[in-house]
Amino acid sequence: MKIFRIIARLNVGGPARHVVWLTERLQNDEFESRLIAGTVPSGEEDMSYFARQHNVEPIFISELSRELSAKDVISLWKIYREMLSFQPDVVHTHTAKAGTIGRMAAFVYKWLTWRTLIARPRRVAVVHTFHGHVFHSYYGNAKTSVFLMIERILARFATDRIITISNQQFHEIHERFRVGRKEQFSIIRLGIELPDADQIVKSRYLLRNEIGAADGETVVGFVGRLTAIKDLPTLLEAAEMVVNDGSAPPVRFVIIGDGELRGELEQIAAARGLSTIVHFLGNRENIADLLPGMDMIALTSANEGTPLSLIEAMSFGVPFVSTAVGGVVDLAGDIKDSRAGFDICERGITTEPGSASSLSKGLIYLAKDEKLQCVLSSNGKQFVREHYSVERLVGDVEELYRELVFETEGLSGPSAAETSGRA
Repeated sequence: MKIFRIIARLNVGGPARHVVWLTERLQNDEFESRLIAGTVPSGEEDMSYFARQHNVEPIFISELSRELSAKDVISLWKIYREMLSFQPDVVHTHTAKAGTIGRMAAFVYKWLTWRTLIARPRRVAVVHTFHGHVFHSYYGNAKTSVFLMIERILARFATDRIITISNQQFHEIHERFRVGRKEQFSIIRLGIELPDADQIVKSRYLLRNEIGAADGETVVGFVGRLTAIKDLPTLLEAAEMVVNDGSAPPVRFVIIGDGELRGELEQIAAARGLSTIVHFLGNRENIADLLPGMDMIALTSANEGTPLSLIEAMSFGVPFVSTAVGGVVDLAGDIKDSRAGFDICERGITTEPGSASSLSKGLIYLAKDEKLQCVLSSNGKQFVREHYSVERLVGDVEELYRELVFETEGLSGPSAAETSGRA
């Protein structure tokens, strides 16, 4: 079974690792995989090294990038030519831009053949994964409406199966924004490489020693791109509130990642008098070695799919305080107690998007309650081990591909509902 996978760019973040893991592990006697990737723009860190580490050699198309441009016609043509050469059974696109160009190319590949004249187009199944979406908080109303219209058209005419990575994301994309038909959807959670106990113990002090954190200091981490959708000014405002709160224990903040807003964020931190307690570490290849040094991780995004940074932190037993957006709601679980400005959930604390006050209250509360830290740590670690291993991810995707190929060959296979239930 030939799998043709497309992503707009291998920049730092969960989607890049996701496609590399799938490409690497679906390369065996049953599957042959090919990965197409575009260019990483200036200001974003290239994660091609991760592909090399996993013996994955993508085919790079320089014209394929994040933003709309006239070059999209060239990238569509090049992707179409690769499809003609590879003759895939499944085309699987990831992220919005690759989803648009890739599915348009797949549509042309399927129907642009003389066999269409006898009602026998090429047999190819088309899958799209929403790692997040751009239907709010990214662009203005006019541009967002255009993107939403494109997604609805692609879902109707050029997509066999749509994957969301959480229940909450399915509700947003299908029920709120009315993309696709219900029977088109499968919910397949992300997967990660789980750490072992020895790795957690050995790495406990790597980060703390680097930033000079004493044993009595609480280290709050952030991992991700320094871009507008992450709303890091709110994190810095909350950090100032925590520092100025007389009841809070000593706290340090660590920001791991890079992006176009780094310089601006460093200036904000300096203006707020936070230069000595907020540490900007830039991009790191060894994030798994740094997570055990955190006492909690924070996220202030205005829009998320399911953030891999929180899942990885949970796997190390690091509790989180995050805005209640997208798949974060599913990671946090049921609300156990509501306080002024934040909710204490099964596996984390959720706060109001855009509210520094809400975030600071959640951080202070968790920093002061060691028992709650232990409960959230244990619950989060168990939840990730049960639901987010990369082996489970690969198994779910394999089953989906088998089902789709059964359907395109006109055979009976498991239903979409059954696949969604297994996921």
